[in-house]
Amino acid sequence: MMDFTQEDIVQLEDGARKFIQTEVAAQLGAWEKQGFFPRALYQRAAELGWLAIGYPEQLGGTPAPWKVRNALTIALAKAGGSGGLMASLFSHNIGLPPIIRHGSAALQQQVVPGVLAGEKIAALAITEPGGGTDVLSLKTTAVRDGDHYVVNGEKIFITSGTRADWYTVAVRTNPADKGPMGISMLVVPGDAIGLERTPLDKMGWLCSDTAQLRFDNVRVPVSNLVGEEGTGFKMILTNFNGERLSMAAMALGFAEACYDEALDWARQRKTFGTAIIDHQVIRHKFMDMKMRIESTRAWLQAVSDRADAGDRGDKHAKGAEWVAQVCLLKNHATQTMGFCADQAVQILGGMGFMRGTKSERIYREVKVMTIGGGTEEIMKELASRQLGL
Repeated sequence: MMDFTQEDIVQLEDGARKFIQTEVAAQLGAWEKQGFFPRALYQRAAELGWLAIGYPEQLGGTPAPWKVRNALTIALAKAGGSGGLMASLFSHNIGLPPIIRHGSAALQQQVVPGVLAGEKIAALAITEPGGGTDVLSLKTTAVRDGDHYVVNGEKIFITSGTRADWYTVAVRTNPADKGPMGISMLVVPGDAIGLERTPLDKMGWLCSDTAQLRFDNVRVPVSNLVGEEGTGFKMILTNFNGERLSMAAMALGFAEACYDEALDWARQRKTFGTAIIDHQVIRHKFMDMKMRIESTRAWLQAVSDRADAGDRGDKHAKGAEWVAQVCLLKNHATQTMGFCADQAVQILGGMGFMRGTKSERIYREVKVMTIGGGTEEIMKELASRQLGL
């Protein structure tokens, strides 16, 4: 793993802000209206080295600790205020990890380098119309037929769903086994015959292409199996931990974006002859926001430091407690985002209700952050079980 200095991190953050200001901000409204951003943006992110962060060098990546990945995530969220942009631009960060951890060397070489180079798009496909975080309820099947699997079923709410080149799909390779041992992970090409992709309209994340997938006798080579049959459930649970940690970092960046935008407005906007920041009630709103932002930042750093030290999942005696921390952090961070978005829109007044402000966009995106990657309710229940309650 590279030895990143604080100066490296500062340069990464500066680059993220410049990227948003010069290559994103002016076009973001148009991208939201059309429902996607230019595919060339993936290659641009690859040129900047961002898609490769956290991946093995032999596959074109740049190994990096969570503190570096979080720094980039927070900076992009804070500067851009667009979860839709980040969700699709970095959808590989939930699609590739199972392949990196468990895929064969040949499968890794087939999929990963092109994605990290920005030439291909990777996505994760777990959620189904009949079940979300309840992975055990999934019904999509992959039945062995010679040297192929035949996939049938549906997936929904899939980020990068309309144009991904690779989908890491949760399937039942043993349809008779309704438990966790019947679940596997399979990489399905985006151009596979029998795969239908239908765009979905959303409340927020408007420039993220989200789709419902239908698999109708889709034939996939057996070599595209990730790991062994029956090991997919554990892969999914492990993958959720990284996704939730990244979402906490995103939520922190969005909360800071709301704070900054509202503060800038409060200093300029005057009511009854004085700037609204000079009213005590407004200053106290900012302090309420600041308390939540700083507690989220400290908690994120603590949990990330433990992850970088190897204290995570089931590989450490304190793994269960770490998983509980991730779940609760995800809830705290997204609640912080929601609180700050609400307060910012209130401070901005009528302008906060207008399209074009970060706070308005973030306000619309709060709910997907409290639902995606595991709802608040499930996070609490999972955390309580991990803590033995």
